[in-house]
Amino acid sequence: MGVLAGTSVAVDDPLALHSVKVLRSGQAPSGAFIASPTFPVYRYAWLRDGAFCASALDVVGRREEAAAFHQWVIRSIEEHRSMIESAIELVGSGQTPPPEAMPPARYTLDGALERGEVGAWPNFQVDGYGTWLWSYAEHVGGDRLTEEAAAAVRLVARYLQASWRLKCFNCWEEFDGGEHASTRAAVVAGLVAAASLLDDAEFAAEADRVRTDLFEGFVVDGRFARARGDARLDGSLLWLAIPFRVLSPDEPRIVATVEAVRRELTGPEGGVYRYRGDTYYGGGEWLLLTSSLAWHDALAGKRDGWSGAQAWVRAQALPSCDLPEQVSGFAQQREMIEPWLRRWGPIATPLLWSHAMYLIAESAAC
Repeated sequence: MGVLAGTSVAVDDPLALHSVKVLRSGQAPSGAFIASPTFPVYRYAWLRDGAFCASALDVVGRREEAAAFHQWVIRSIEEHRSMIESAIELVGSGQTPPPEAMPPARYTLDGALERGEVGAWPNFQVDGYGTWLWSYAEHVGGDRLTEEAAAAVRLVARYLQASWRLKCFNCWEEFDGGEHASTRAAVVAGLVAAASLLDDAEFAAEADRVRTDLFEGFVVDGRFARARGDARLDGSLLWLAIPFRVLSPDEPRIVATVEAVRRELTGPEGGVYRYRGDTYYGGGEWLLLTSSLAWHDALAGKRDGWSGAQAWVRAQALPSCDLPEQVSGFAQQREMIEPWLRRWGPIATPLLWSHAMYLIAESAAC
């Protein structure tokens, strides 16, 4: 059995091969990744989704396409330097800028700001910038940065340094109090990445401060909680150890969190829910989170967990091999499926992030 170059991903795995195709076909000439080509409200480029897509292409040896994404981010950051600098200055002066004054979570495919009704989308999300820095550091390894890249990395790190205490939307585009564990973890990862890329101890020290805040405000009964003041579990907590490395996979609070997710957020057949009480398209099981659990299990040495989770994801693929965002066979609130279908149409399929996480989790099992 052959594998894709430099990975453990089997070349006779039709879903893996199709996933690479989906990522490549979903990449615009600019280098940006569209979140979903068939779902109207997802026809934008999120830094968060794109960072995972680029990392997936890295692990299957498609480094040129991954580099194109990172160059798109660097250009987009530079094009909006004045906006980012203004936000940093406002926060530094003790002000809380309005959400529309903050750098967006998603851009158009050509790197422009989204045009439309003000406040139509919850676009103030800090985690995407931290996730991009993590992904970029993984991509470049020990290579020396260009002057342009170093300037973008420093600006984004300064933005994280200034903004991480502000209340913002989480990775699911939801506010829920405005302080979220997975956002804090992405900021830690981003600042650590910037410290390494720039050899700047200031950013490493700031990462330690964010990490301390996470430990002090987001741990309940020995495990991490979804948000400050919200003790619920959330599937995004899987990322605290892998890939964001806030703590090691075997640290007791991480072990307790992952096992609680496995126990309380896993559906009858093995898919992972975002959180209990989710109503988006009925609150079904998310493929990217199930592969996130597989990724964690692979690196934590739990081969059976990895195998079961990835098998569940493969079982959700359409005959075309496209992967949706979520599946609703065991939706938490089935009465909420139809309202979303009327509002936005069928569940986003293919979702590039689902395909990316499948590839990353497959590669992690080598």
